[in-house]
Amino acid sequence: MDLMPKTKNTAQHTDVPMSLEKRLQLFMQEVSGRALVMMENSCQGQQDVAMDLVQEAFIALHQNYPDKPTDEWYPLFYTILNNKLLDWRRKEARRSQRFGWLRLNPLSDEDEELDIPDQNQVEPSDAIDQELTTDEILNAVQALPVRQQQAFMLRAWEGFDTATTAKIMDCSEGSVKTHYHRAIQSLKMTLAHLNSND
Repeated sequence: MDLMPKTKNTAQHTDVPMSLEKRLQLFMQEVSGRALVMMENSCQGQQDVAMDLVQEAFIALHQNYPDKPTDEWYPLFYTILNNKLLDWRRKEARRSQRFGWLRLNPLSDEDEELDIPDQNQVEPSDAIDQELTTDEILNAVQALPVRQQQAFMLRAWEGFDTATTAKIMDCSEGSVKTHYHRAIQSLKMTLAHLNSND
């Protein structure tokens, strides 16, 4: 189970115990870049909002889980970040309610579950079946409904497994599979013109 995605440098095996501040600093260096990219996509490119959400998640992690092992911080951090994102989107939806034509993507774009096999080893490049630039991928991901964005970014970008992603998103594993599957299908359709061999 990949509770700790990517290669971790945070907890170098050493006999010298690290202070909480040092552990948090190393953890922040490790995940902040990827977390910012995820939040910028989810916030329609609003960098200031994305930075605020990531910073608030780090603060909440530090305040509420200082005694947890560093390995357990990964799913906890993304759970906190997910909750902060949903809170922000609710506030934005309320604020723009009187402007229906400006409404954001719905918060729960699809809650029904499809019986889809877990695509545990699907790489974004394999799923889309082509080489794409980072900008093209990010633009396509940004156009997805928020729950599909979350599922795709947590599974494909962060490398979390289905069970961990479900805990972070506070939904069932079936919902994660559904959101992820729909995200992949939507990305394939959106980026199909780039798959031409002509």
